[in-house]
Amino acid sequence: MTSGSTTVASPWFVRPPAAGHAARIFTFPFAGSGASAFSAWPAALGDTEICPVQFPGRENRLAHPHYGTYENLAAGLAEALRPLLDVPYAFFGHCAGALPAYETVLRLAELGLPTPACLIVSGQPAPHDASHDRMLTLTEPELRAEVESFLRGRGIEPRPDMVDLGLMVLLRDHAAAAAYRRTEPVPLPCPVVVLHWRDDPDVSPEQLQGWRRYADQVEFVSVDGGHYDFMDAPDELHNALTRWR
Repeated sequence: MTSGSTTVASPWFVRPPAAGHAARIFTFPFAGSGASAFSAWPAALGDTEICPVQFPGRENRLAHPHYGTYENLAAGLAEALRPLLDVPYAFFGHCAGALPAYETVLRLAELGLPTPACLIVSGQPAPHDASHDRMLTLTEPELRAEVESFLRGRGIEPRPDMVDLGLMVLLRDHAAAAAYRRTEPVPLPCPVVVLHWRDDPDVSPEQLQGWRRYADQVEFVSVDGGHYDFMDAPDELHNALTRWR
């Protein structure tokens, strides 16, 4: 397949990746969210198309069974990606979304399929440190408060039905996160770029250092903003997203 003929309709992507782009970035949302986390992002950065990934069990895939584990998610996504690996590409995963992104790279390598030119992880400690995530220690009422706070932070009044739905998705995602056990690093066949948000109260630069063990080439980049500011696609983030090209 050539990049000029690529048209794929799949529930894994909110829009069919378009023909004519020289490269793609597949974006992975954080726990409790979906592809709409990237709705403010441009459709492309120069000649690089942005392709938000939609996990099952949320938003327009709410009726689809939840993936259960990151390994299951990676297996399903790897099959959906097969026809889209005809041009150079990268993965971007924010917070817990970086973990299934990592697992998907490993799955693609196992299948002998083209692997990304780069894995970009944002605000997420390395897989072997993932079990220390503060969010995994929160009770259901505390998680409900987190959902409400997130919605207010985005300028949305948190209606009870909206909070109930968000909490349901978050609880299922957190069960998958709690079940994830990658105790020893499995090195990747591609470079890793690790983004730290300078105003992120939950993830320090020191907590990101574990990624050094995951690739021969690991670059650390600090960007202005807080944990969820990636959603607004700031210019500084654009630079980090395209430096692999």
